[in-house]
Amino acid sequence: MTLVSARIDFSDPWDGAAPRLRCAFGAPRAVLCARTLAEVRPLLGAVQAAAAQGRWCVGYVRYEAAPAFDAALAAHPADGPLAWFAVHDAPLPGPAADEAVAPDQAGVEWSETCPRPQFDAALAQLQQAIADGALYQANFTAPLAGRWLGAPPPDAAAALFAALQRAQPGGYAAFLDTGETENGHILSVSPELFFDWHGAEGGEGRILARPMKGTAARGATLEADAAQAAGLRASPKERAENVMVVDLLRNDLSRIAAPFSVRVPALFHTEPLPSVWQMTSDVQADTRPGTTLADVFGALFPCGSVTGAPKVQAMRTIRALEGRPRGVYCGALGVVRPGAAGQGIRATFNVPIRTVTVRGGLLACGIGSGITSGATAGAEWQEWRSKRQFLERASRPFELLETLALQDGALRHADAHLARLAGAAAHFNHPWDAAQVRRCLQALARAHPQGLWRVRLLLDARGRPRAEAFAMEASPARVRLQLAGRALDEAHGEFVRFKTTRRAHYEAFTPALPGVFDTVLYNAAGELTECTRGNLALQIGGRWVTPPLACGLLPGVGRALALRSGRLVEAVVRLDDLPRVQRWAFVNSLRGWLPADRVAGVA
Repeated sequence: MTLVSARIDFSDPWDGAAPRLRCAFGAPRAVLCARTLAEVRPLLGAVQAAAAQGRWCVGYVRYEAAPAFDAALAAHPADGPLAWFAVHDAPLPGPAADEAVAPDQAGVEWSETCPRPQFDAALAQLQQAIADGALYQANFTAPLAGRWLGAPPPDAAAALFAALQRAQPGGYAAFLDTGETENGHILSVSPELFFDWHGAEGGEGRILARPMKGTAARGATLEADAAQAAGLRASPKERAENVMVVDLLRNDLSRIAAPFSVRVPALFHTEPLPSVWQMTSDVQADTRPGTTLADVFGALFPCGSVTGAPKVQAMRTIRALEGRPRGVYCGALGVVRPGAAGQGIRATFNVPIRTVTVRGGLLACGIGSGITSGATAGAEWQEWRSKRQFLERASRPFELLETLALQDGALRHADAHLARLAGAAAHFNHPWDAAQVRRCLQALARAHPQGLWRVRLLLDARGRPRAEAFAMEASPARVRLQLAGRALDEAHGEFVRFKTTRRAHYEAFTPALPGVFDTVLYNAAGELTECTRGNLALQIGGRWVTPPLACGLLPGVGRALALRSGRLVEAVVRLDDLPRVQRWAFVNSLRGWLPADRVAGVA
């Protein structure tokens, strides 16, 4: 197998329908490295010269390189090279460029370096600075610290990158193995374009920047999701974040733009990512003849979406609040290559958000958000939690799961379960072959022609199904339920909305009392959601109700059947409503409708 030192998987920023730039690189012919501020601009000049000679350069510029372009831009001392590029004669030929990485991976455990009290204090300082008129906006960030669970295999970083791409496909993804201890590996699945520049020799070039500012969590249903996107587009706070950065980028681009060429052809565009909606805007310009790559960085770096406005004061504030360098995170990562038909060069860089760095056994991933006068600590904290979902999804291997009843060779509600599994496969970007999955289930059913069985149907990250059967006793006539002693923090997360083998958040609520069948869960707003193994039905005021999906629960097959038949209707039930509950029931496809009693106390 050819050694792969780098991968690029970039969208075409000018044409979303065009093929993606997907290429891999082997060992470089040379490595260019800048360790001092004085070396950064000359290094970019060398990168441009190499690309003009037909070579491909893949690398990064750290956030801490900003003073190389303007001494007024404040940053911590860097914890590694300020800029680093590998020079290649060309991408790897043929299949090696798209060589798949095995998805088998070591798990990663993440911990916060900025706990909630510290976060709230930082936001209070930023709000005061905004109220005092020192800032319009500042982007506050902190890294998550990661460690491998167990001994990682030699290709652990590459496998994690593959998982990150499944967790957040599209965008501007790049993998870089520097081969150096201090640099390690860089795994970026950034959705944000920093700039794409077509640099023409002796004439005008063209440049596109697409700052990303404004975030909303994805909704639990199609209707809720559309409402979240509409709310993002209409939010004064989120629009203010975006337009401030657009104005900053317009000003930055004017430094290298031909007269009257700066334009904003797209404003407040909402882009769907797996865990969040993001708002982007396009800023374009024609670059003046003689513009260099170093000039482009000098005008734009760092991107205003990760600093704030005004940029100089925002970066001073960031340095004071953030106690460590950002590194490659919030810098620039990309590829500089020959232009079309040998004309000039083309440079495409992402803003390395959603980016993991791996140095030995230690991993880091920055998370941040833009703070304006309308920001609240609670909402920003929740935004951080939403943004890190891609990381949580990728950091521990899991399989998609459906649990069915098999009685005397017949699978109960198989079509409904397969439809739900197909939806989960689409959400988690797992390959889906409906015919293969059906064959797997049918083979299991033929092998168990008699009796009652609990079937576990699993689909792994490669799209491979497998099914297991376990002898099942008849369902009890009545069960006992116990209320959870605390809210389920993950109620609105994707591992609640979709059924997978990742169930630690449910297992934490396993009933401890003997004879208790399951635990009744509720979200942080005090709204009942479901049980750990099935859905919930409650009789209030003479009618049977079940919590709506927007409260944060699995769309159970048994629940859906009861809703369709009219036996159940959706209604929000809060903890305060518990004295009004006349009867209880546990509902799922495996067990059906089980009358229940709620026992005293909490689990």
